[in-house]
Amino acid sequence: MIPNVLTIAGTDPTGGAGIQADLKTFSALGAYGMSAITAVVAQNTCGVRSFVALEPDFVGEQIDAVFDDVRVDAVKVGMIANAAIACVVADRLRRYARCPVVVDPVMVAKSGDHLLLPDAVAALRDELLPLATLITPNLPEAAVLLDRPAPQTLDDMRDMLTALRAHGPQWVLLKGGHLRAPHSTDLLAGPDVELALPAQRIVTTHDHGTGCTLAAAAAALLPTTDVVSAVRQAKDYLGAALAAAYQLEVGRGRGPVHHFHALWK
Repeated sequence: MIPNVLTIAGTDPTGGAGIQADLKTFSALGAYGMSAITAVVAQNTCGVRSFVALEPDFVGEQIDAVFDDVRVDAVKVGMIANAAIACVVADRLRRYARCPVVVDPVMVAKSGDHLLLPDAVAALRDELLPLATLITPNLPEAAVLLDRPAPQTLDDMRDMLTALRAHGPQWVLLKGGHLRAPHSTDLLAGPDVELALPAQRIVTTHDHGTGCTLAAAAAALLPTTDVVSAVRQAKDYLGAALAAAYQLEVGRGRGPVHHFHALWK
């Protein structure tokens, strides 16, 4: 079976993040990609210039169109832009989704530019997190969701796992890349499971879209494997895409990872 995977997210004209990164990731991992756009974003490798959120009802119509016609084997939710869109997406997931749902709580681009309006944080936390099979926040995103300071140590991260799971997701992948350490250690927690997943830190300026790519990879893999295996394989894929990113010459800022590192000669 070739999985059909839907991404619900914003755009990136330079192709390194958002919908474009998700579709590349799905394709690289053998899944058929579909998309519902929440916001059109004017951004490049140097930063976000502006974004226009689509009408919430129209976002819902896009999702309706997919589920009315296609078997959906997994859903990945990225940029939702505002509270109204978050509520519409949550409504459609409750109505349709009988498959794994990965929520990447996109709030800030790699450049530091905000991609989520303040009124959407509560809607994201209260409406979407309880519907998620897996959420993939980084440390600043987790801090905003819980309204507490960002973790400084692995022990702080472990305390945060419990608080994040209390909001309803089945699994939490708390990404530790913002900690200052030679290794980048993520923590994965689910029913009766807590794992530390260390990886060698790859020093590169080609890291645009890493969060989108990791969550999309997990969504592409979940239809055919369990959560722990999907997360491990997604991390391996992202690590290889980061290591090969120097081969690309895209932009003057923080360039994209190489989504097709294993396919392009």
